[in-house]
Amino acid sequence: MIKKSITVTETQEAWIQAQLSTGQYASDSEVVREALREKQMRMAEIERIRNALNAAEESGFSAMDKEDIRASVKADLKLK
Repeated sequence: MIKKSITVTETQEAWIQAQLSTGQYASDSEVVREALREKQMRMAEIERIRNALNAAEESGFSAMDKEDIRASVKADLKLK
């Protein structure tokens, strides 16, 4: 692992401390790593949805609308 020093706002610190108080995390680092993992997953989801929408648009034909495509991609991500 790489050790980092970060600066957070007072609001972010209060949120981190609230997360620690739940007992789910042993350290600030665990809270931050989990938040980063969630952000990475969300960005990957957005990219997959964007790619699916672009592919459907480029094909010129799709029986699915945007919401169908989004739901399909999200369901596919849950299976992985």
